[in-house]
Amino acid sequence: MAEVQNYLTVENISKSYGERMLFENLSFGINKDQKIAFVAKNGSGKTSILNIIAGLDNPDTGAIVKRKSITISYLSQKDNLDPSLSIEESIFATENKVLSVIHKYEKALENSDDQKAYQVAFELMERHNAWDFETQYKQILSKLKLNNIHQKVSTLSGGQRKRLSLAISLINKPDLLILDEPTNHLDLEMIEWLEDYFSKEKITLFMVTHDRYFLERVCNEILELDQGRLYKYKGNYSYYLQNKEERLALEATNLSKAKSLFKKELEWMRRQPKARTTKSKSRIDDFFAIKKLAHQRRKDHVVQLEINMERLGSKVLELHKLQKSFDEKKILDGFDYVFKRGERIGIIGKNGTGKSSFLNMITQQIPVDGGKVVVGETVKFGYYTQKGIQIKEGQKVIEVVKEFGEYIPLTKGRKISAAQLLERFLFDKKKQYDFVEKLSGGEQKRLYLCAVLIQNPNFLILDEPTNDLDVVTLNVLENFLLDYPGNLLVVSHDRYFMDKIVDALFVFRGNGIIENFPGNYSDFRAYEDSKPKETIAKKEPSIPKKQTKKVSLSYNEKREFGALEADIERLQNQKQRIENQFLNVEIPQDEIQQKSEELQKIIASLEEKEERWLELSMKMEEG
Repeated sequence: MAEVQNYLTVENISKSYGERMLFENLSFGINKDQKIAFVAKNGSGKTSILNIIAGLDNPDTGAIVKRKSITISYLSQKDNLDPSLSIEESIFATENKVLSVIHKYEKALENSDDQKAYQVAFELMERHNAWDFETQYKQILSKLKLNNIHQKVSTLSGGQRKRLSLAISLINKPDLLILDEPTNHLDLEMIEWLEDYFSKEKITLFMVTHDRYFLERVCNEILELDQGRLYKYKGNYSYYLQNKEERLALEATNLSKAKSLFKKELEWMRRQPKARTTKSKSRIDDFFAIKKLAHQRRKDHVVQLEINMERLGSKVLELHKLQKSFDEKKILDGFDYVFKRGERIGIIGKNGTGKSSFLNMITQQIPVDGGKVVVGETVKFGYYTQKGIQIKEGQKVIEVVKEFGEYIPLTKGRKISAAQLLERFLFDKKKQYDFVEKLSGGEQKRLYLCAVLIQNPNFLILDEPTNDLDVVTLNVLENFLLDYPGNLLVVSHDRYFMDKIVDALFVFRGNGIIENFPGNYSDFRAYEDSKPKETIAKKEPSIPKKQTKKVSLSYNEKREFGALEADIERLQNQKQRIENQFLNVEIPQDEIQQKSEELQKIIASLEEKEERWLELSMKMEEG
């Protein structure tokens, strides 16, 4: 059995700010090849602990004992990049010997006249075996979309700076890598690449992250700080959930709230269908399997909080041929969509494809270049933006929420007060009378969510609501949103969150192309993975439909295709008419059964015709 190498030991550390004790007498160790996730509520001092381990802060008591000669790299929420340097200069401005050798070699390549300098640089590359290292560091920059290596740090966006700091940490290959929310500012493609990188690399990690799929796939140990005590779980996120539930079950009723929260989470995980094998399935089979899943998924949820929001009329939100560009960059190119009552749609896509701009157009905060946004008269938007809350000096937590509303009405004359909403989102009565400026970044985001929700909107728009929220708060938010009866439109790179609360996706492909997908994120990944690679490569959605319909259909199939379009429209209208009767009219008891049976027949016929229509449509595209 291999000897365990201890890299770092935390011995009885404590930290307080004024009268507020963040944590005390915490002890744990980090050993070689461990991939540890540190889990705790916002405001528990997670970032302070990371700063202390990284040597940027000192504990009030206790000590950090490090193994001699180990290298530590820390990716914090705030970078320490030099704005006067370029991306390339920032990478090479480290003490890494191999990077220094690569830098000399690249300079020698630029100055091709000096053969002697080139020979020396080449021999150094050979001696340090730096060729693979060079390939890998260029791949890291490419995956993190840092392609212009001569761009100055001073011109980078906040997200680009975070990605550059991450790249520098990865390129330097430290013995111990400390990460504070590494997936913030990464798009889904980057997150999945980073997941894959960490799971394959022999690297020692200590991280704080709210991304539960990342926890599941990367970490082999979870360290939880709960009620001032540390708990260790040697396993991934699923193992942690299961064992945390067992631990909470053993503790008395004073932890019953936390117990039920995690029990719900665990039950949800067990209920979900196992990931499908997709290689043998056709695209059409996938499409309809996903559609069925999307319609079934949320029916399992038992509503706990029956919100009595202002009822939405028949017209919710209509987007007609929307056009939008910023200079040469196209965001929308004739986008059409009519929202139905109660739809829950997630938005995914790479950074820079216009997801936040799209939300700002819908809420009419920025104008469209062409087309029309039509908002129904009964729609009341609740818009959670990435900017967060504007803190007023001397304002208390409860006062912020009460500015927007005193309560949320529930059914049967009940209501949830501002104080009760805050308690639900883990602000206890004492915390509600704290000054807002004392809150951590994550607590301020949680407060902002409460300020949006207390307004009781019937169309909720959330732009990256999971950033800076801890796992416990995410569970609370997810359960609130599962109870929420209105329309939901959410941008998030948190795949676990999206899987749990949305039924469909808008996939922003870039260059103004947006695809409507009938399922959640895991469904989408399975569907994408099942598509032949050349199908993805050949995707040219800008070609008008009429040009793609080639003459591979027989005469009878063409007639059938035309008839199907008319039949589908007729059946959709019939379905809508009966659904509206159920919603708007008091139907006599003896007619309910008859109408229900009629509706089921229409739905079955509609799905059969849609399936045949898609089959013929695919045949035309392939012709």
